[in-house]
Amino acid sequence: MWENTKTRIPEATVNRLSTYARILGQIKSEETELIASADLARQCGFKPAQIRKDLAYFGDFGVRGKGYYIKELRDNLKKILGVTQTWKVVLVGAGNLGSALLAYKGFLAHGFEIDAVFDKFPEKIPPHRTGSHPVLPMSNLHEVVKEKQIKIGIIAVPSENAQNVGTALVNAGITGILNFAPAQIQTPLHIKVKNVDLGSELEHLSFYLSQNP
Repeated sequence: MWENTKTRIPEATVNRLSTYARILGQIKSEETELIASADLARQCGFKPAQIRKDLAYFGDFGVRGKGYYIKELRDNLKKILGVTQTWKVVLVGAGNLGSALLAYKGFLAHGFEIDAVFDKFPEKIPPHRTGSHPVLPMSNLHEVVKEKQIKIGIIAVPSENAQNVGTALVNAGITGILNFAPAQIQTPLHIKVKNVDLGSELEHLSFYLSQNP
């Protein structure tokens, strides 16, 4: 049973919860009702003790000696991760990266819908890049965020523009930012920022490959 908690949850734990939910979502519950903790751990790439520790932050899950009820755990993880509803998202930056993110179907599958797109120079964006989404000027950001009650913003602009965009998002009322720009942005403490630097991720791979030629 899931219990809401005010305990500070480690970032790594939240990342693993997403992995657990994804793996459970790939298992057809009509074929098997239960999954052993060892099997879930193997498919997720973690140890059973780690899964038990992560889930313990939120209550008691599973049946001793049997494992976890797949649908029940999956539904509880969705509640924990806050994806039982569809979150509206605003995207800033309609260039190559922004257009690719806009075309990505996985966001909606996870409960996130890009509801508005903005760019510094909307008149320069070809209509085919953004499909049914009109590209709006940044001057409309505050009004649209307030009207649509959007809480999450995605930054897909060059690094030199990232801070200005981040500030604009915060001033508009955004409280969660997914930052794809290769630059750190400064925000108030209550704003949650998740940085996704694709270059850094590739550097992680190159490090391990260079250690094991």
